[in-house]
Amino acid sequence: MHALSAVDLIIIAVYFVTVMAIGSYFRKRARSSTQYFLAGRNVGWIAIGASLFATNISSEHFLGLAGTGSKSGLAVGQFEWLAILILLLLGWVFTPFYLRSGVFTMPEFLERRFGPASRYYLSLVSIVAYVLTKVSISLYAGGILLSEVAGLDMYTSAVIIVLATGVYTILGGLAAVIYTDLVQMFILIIGSATLTLIGLHQAGGWDAVVAQTPPEFWSMFKPMSDPDFPWTGIVLGAPIMGIWYWCTDQYIVQRVLSARNLDHARSGTIFAGFLKILPVFILVLPGVITYALTNGQVTGDRAYAWMVTTLLPSGLRGLVVAGLLAALMSSLSAMFNSTSTLVTIDIFKRLRPNASDASVVRFGMMATGGMVLLGLLWIPFIGKMSDERMFVYLQSVSGYIAPPISACFLFGILWKRANKYGAMSALLTGLGLGSARFVLEIRNKMVPLENEFLSFVATVNFLHYAAFLFAVSSLVLVIVSLSTAPPSRAQLVNLTVGEVDGSIPLKARWNGVNAVASVILVMALIFLWWTFR
Repeated sequence: MHALSAVDLIIIAVYFVTVMAIGSYFRKRARSSTQYFLAGRNVGWIAIGASLFATNISSEHFLGLAGTGSKSGLAVGQFEWLAILILLLLGWVFTPFYLRSGVFTMPEFLERRFGPASRYYLSLVSIVAYVLTKVSISLYAGGILLSEVAGLDMYTSAVIIVLATGVYTILGGLAAVIYTDLVQMFILIIGSATLTLIGLHQAGGWDAVVAQTPPEFWSMFKPMSDPDFPWTGIVLGAPIMGIWYWCTDQYIVQRVLSARNLDHARSGTIFAGFLKILPVFILVLPGVITYALTNGQVTGDRAYAWMVTTLLPSGLRGLVVAGLLAALMSSLSAMFNSTSTLVTIDIFKRLRPNASDASVVRFGMMATGGMVLLGLLWIPFIGKMSDERMFVYLQSVSGYIAPPISACFLFGILWKRANKYGAMSALLTGLGLGSARFVLEIRNKMVPLENEFLSFVATVNFLHYAAFLFAVSSLVLVIVSLSTAPPSRAQLVNLTVGEVDGSIPLKARWNGVNAVASVILVMALIFLWWTFR
């Protein structure tokens, strides 16, 4: 471990001991399925907000955001700041219906609203997406980081990470994941902020960095012709992807489902919104600083690792590596636990509806172990992935999956006339068009397409395509729903606006504080957009 001193190794060892202790502690409490999969629905707002943030920030954020920042500046941070508005949407619009319905999973919610076919679709798409994107890209990014800073080869690093994460996730279930995330949130923020401040100092301060980088690096709104982040795509396409990720994906929403009540759930999303201000400054900005320090010689997904190995002294390097491990392991653990929840609740319990709670928990542990095994088996393939546009790649794949799912959830909650026929038609239409774009894009990269129309489809900006896909899916949903029988009342009660049977008790003081905090958060976002317009 050529880049790590004894002090660094001690800090990392303390981190590992801490997360394993948390997993062991919650093993004694995770006896029922509600405890194991939803932490007993008794999690407070600070832990929820911290877990939402830590689950979202993984190793690909460190590499991908810094790497893209070193190539094109702060604009990639739009995904982080737009998430603020989407988190408020989750807390104020989606969460009340999720909690009233009492569901364990997002596919279960979709089934109650639109029938079993949509449930199986969402379960299958989610599980496949987790294995092929979240596991692979997280392990690949983590392997690069540890190989750079610790001298381990990529595959050894990935095996250590998968096994360590799998142990505490299997032991303690969602409670272990959430409360480990609470610890990891502080570690990754402190470590990243420390690196950013040291980088700024080495570069001569903010003004010096601005002077040594292209002016367009500091604009959050790029022209329509920008190949990656045109402002039209950011405004029209990125929110659609955000709704899918933040408001409908089991990987994220499971934290909100574990809240002790709606007040805590909503406060947690607002807290996470404030935390999402930070990545532009502690993850994207280091890439810009790297560009300034190296005169543009070090860019791409190795920019962050260059800063860690080059700028940090002993001790601080161990803290930042612990932060990198915290980010990676929090996302992997969330993925392991969410996938085991989907497999157990949406498949196992439907096949064995009379299974005891103990057997459900045992199967959930086995499912988590299965995901750990899949992660290990996937390791030989991760080296074949491109490492230069990692974050853009992840967002583009999301752009092909998200639109039809976002359309179904939005129309399902906001429009009573939406029915199961419209939902499945929209999902299948979106799947077909999204798959076609994905295949054409790969084909065009291998051998440029000669057909002008197919070439346009393959190369149009993924954010614009996401907006198009959402519009088509929504149109299909509306037309088919209006052409077929309306949904039954059972498919509407507590699932759709205007069909609430009773209410969730809210404390007036909490509601007022949450409203004020939300307004402050939106005003802060507007100020940031104006500053970096």
